[in-house]
Amino acid sequence: MKYTLLLIGCFSFSKHYAQTDSIRDLKHRYDSLYIKEVQDKRKPDKVLHAEPLFIDLIRDLGARKGEREWNIGLGLTDNHKYDLYTALVEYEFAPVNRLGFEVELPFSLHSPLGGIHKDSIPDNRLNGLKLATQYSFFVSEKMKTSMAIGYIHEFMMPEFRNIKTSKLVNGHMFNPFFIAAKRWGHHFHTLLYTGPQIEKDMVHKHTYTNWQVNTNFHYMIPGTRNFVGVEFNKDFRKTDFDMVIRPQMRVSVADNLLIGIVAGVPVKRENQRFSSFLRLIYEPGQKHQRATGL
Repeated sequence: MKYTLLLIGCFSFSKHYAQTDSIRDLKHRYDSLYIKEVQDKRKPDKVLHAEPLFIDLIRDLGARKGEREWNIGLGLTDNHKYDLYTALVEYEFAPVNRLGFEVELPFSLHSPLGGIHKDSIPDNRLNGLKLATQYSFFVSEKMKTSMAIGYIHEFMMPEFRNIKTSKLVNGHMFNPFFIAAKRWGHHFHTLLYTGPQIEKDMVHKHTYTNWQVNTNFHYMIPGTRNFVGVEFNKDFRKTDFDMVIRPQMRVSVADNLLIGIVAGVPVKRENQRFSSFLRLIYEPGQKHQRATGL
């Protein structure tokens, strides 16, 4: 009798192990198929990377000719004296392989907190017109690594209350940047985005410079484009350092429609407190194979 029970136990364990191993193989196959769809569907080479949601890239690393994307962003930041509401509309496109362009219109709306006079806080404004480009100069499927350089130029505009008495463009923002990204296995992704931001104020004749260092870590859900991760947005100035930690997630709701949700937690609450950001990503004409059954 005891030998019979032992045999039954061994059979049950073997069956459970085989099922677990089968599920693991199935997930691996779905991941491989999804990565293959992105990387090997056509030339030139392209590596699947999880890209940050707050500091958005100009276009996918290793962009292919004809890729395009619309983004709509909405944000809320809790400051000491007022709430800041942000909105943006941007369009990205790749006219040739590995070269991307972007046009963005960012807006800022301010609402004073209780007891704060409206004239003591910034006024609502169209921040400016952003024009950007990005070129992926290194793409290696074997190393699962991509690198790119880019440049953002923002034509800064005055507050709405000063628009009649001020020039249409009252400053410029110059922002060259470098990006390096690597995928570790199928699921884990890291990315570095860094470069100086140089703001030239044409009204007060001042120039301000800060250095951005943004590091990102993401885990992509097996067989999907969904991910969870975190951005560390670091800002260095001559006498100051600020960092905001931004946990985030991206969810695919259709073949060509994704939603990104971001929270912001500042390390030092000098002016900014908690924040939130929502990004709607639409890829016209793009169809992606979705793995199911997990």
